[in-house]
Amino acid sequence: MAKTALRKELRAARRAHVAALDPRVRALMLMRPPRPVADLVQPGQAVGLYMANAEEAPAGGYARFFHDAGHTIALPHFATRAAPMRFRAWASPHLDDLLEPGPYGTLQPTDTAPIVVPDVLFVPLVGFTADGGRLGQGGGHYDRWLEAHPGTKAIGLAWDCQLADDLPREPHDRPLLAVVTPTRLYGPWEEHR
Repeated sequence: MAKTALRKELRAARRAHVAALDPRVRALMLMRPPRPVADLVQPGQAVGLYMANAEEAPAGGYARFFHDAGHTIALPHFATRAAPMRFRAWASPHLDDLLEPGPYGTLQPTDTAPIVVPDVLFVPLVGFTADGGRLGQGGGHYDRWLEAHPGTKAIGLAWDCQLADDLPREPHDRPLLAVVTPTRLYGPWEEHR
């Protein structure tokens, strides 16, 4: 199946899944990483996250968890739609007013926030496979950023309905180290089951 059709199918499943969730329950999901994932983030490392749209798995709880543990938190930043994605520090994930709308309509740190290269990056996705394959939104921003930063650990956050048996892969695609859903953890720990 072509990537465009697959994205459409997976987005529809994600939309239906999120619409069926009680908002009170959804607000409690993904508030803190499972212990094996938290252990991947070493003291002093910078953690990159994202501002979730209405259908993406929420990342705000992770931002607060890692910030409160003393880590620098960074969010994607775009100077313009044509500019490459960079990460800038989010001084406190407890204060959304430190952010401003970016060119894609999502909140991002201001242009004056320090540039950060995350050591660990939690990424949004449209679909994933159990072995770390990822299908993104289609803009290639994360693919390009991860290709330029091969030392960064990339971990996906997703809803369970986003799991796919197989996804098309390009030579530049880098598998995720792990994927966290509200009910399961996919990653290197699977090998020891």
